[in-house]
Amino acid sequence: MNNPVVIGFLAWLFPGAGHFLQGKHVRGLILSAAIWSMIIIAIFSGGAYFPGFGFDDGQLLYMLNLFAKAGNGLGTGLSYLFSMEPDPKAAALSTFEYGGKFIETAGLLNYLAIIDAIDIYLGRKK
Repeated sequence: MNNPVVIGFLAWLFPGAGHFLQGKHVRGLILSAAIWSMIIIAIFSGGAYFPGFGFDDGQLLYMLNLFAKAGNGLGTGLSYLFSMEPDPKAAALSTFEYGGKFIETAGLLNYLAIIDAIDIYLGRKK
């Protein structure tokens, strides 16, 4: 791969892919396993529907949540797919907020993985 934009896009789309493309298989596997584990745990914890409010209720918190979730690439689509038909008792789960924070943290971790993959490509990091 000779294009940092493509590496960055693929790293965003599938966590760990940017490292796999550059031959950093162990690092890519660790990042992929960590991020996908967090996404799956979050979805099963009811976190796909977090926050349980809309844009009008708290614009800044809603935008921060949206930005963090968007970092998951395919995981973003998966979480939105699960949140389309939310369980009416999802917010009553004791793990609801933890799941929401897991999915946000997974997205933010993937942003760091994207930056790391691009830094490796540009030769700033080994």
